Amino acid sequence: MESNRIYQAIKEKIIWLEYRPESVLNLSDLAESFGTSRTPIKEVLIFLQAEGWVLRTGSHFMVTPLSLNRIKEITEIRSALEIQAYLWAMQRISAEELVTLTHLEREIGGIKGEVSNRRLIELDSRFHQILYTASRNTQAAQLLENLLAQYLRFWLSIPREIDVPSFFRETKGMIKAVKARDEKALKSASEEHIRKSFEEIMGTF
Repeated sequence: MESNRIYQAIKEKIIWLEYRPESVLNLSDLAESFGTSRTPIKEVLIFLQAEGWVLRTGSHFMVTPLSLNRIKEITEIRSALEIQAYLWAMQRISAEELVTLTHLEREIGGIKGEVSNRRLIELDSRFHQILYTASRNTQAAQLLENLLAQYLRFWLSIPREIDVPSFFRETKGMIKAVKARDEKALKSASEEHIRKSFEEIMGTF
């Protein structure tokens, strides 16, 4: 249980850039911050290394750098699996999940004034996770959540303010399509959503 808590905390800090790409992860400092010994910290970092979040150079651990090649590979997987997961979600989504999706749609539509990039990305992440869960395919959902997390690091690293209307245009279309059970519209909006996200990242880094 202790190791799982540390694992989740460190992974979240890597994803949300509290631990920056290529920063060194000091075992002693981490052990002190989590109130534990170096051994469970090292075990967690080895596990994160296996997942691709951490690199090991000799006796040192560091956060993996942002990799455009990895994003290209991830996009190929997302283009196939994620769209299918959304179609499953449209077919299998519960009434409660539709209510949650509608609340999120209203929250997005009600964005006013200056909003941090992190806040926008958190909303986008919640949207994806609702549909991943609604797909009723645990294996696909877990894989897609991990792939999406790789994208989040890039979006959080963008040095300019995200344009809200453009960022959520396809999201709104996807929500509308799910609620209408419109497979063609959902597939089209999903493809465009992934394509635009990929092009935005490739054009920035």
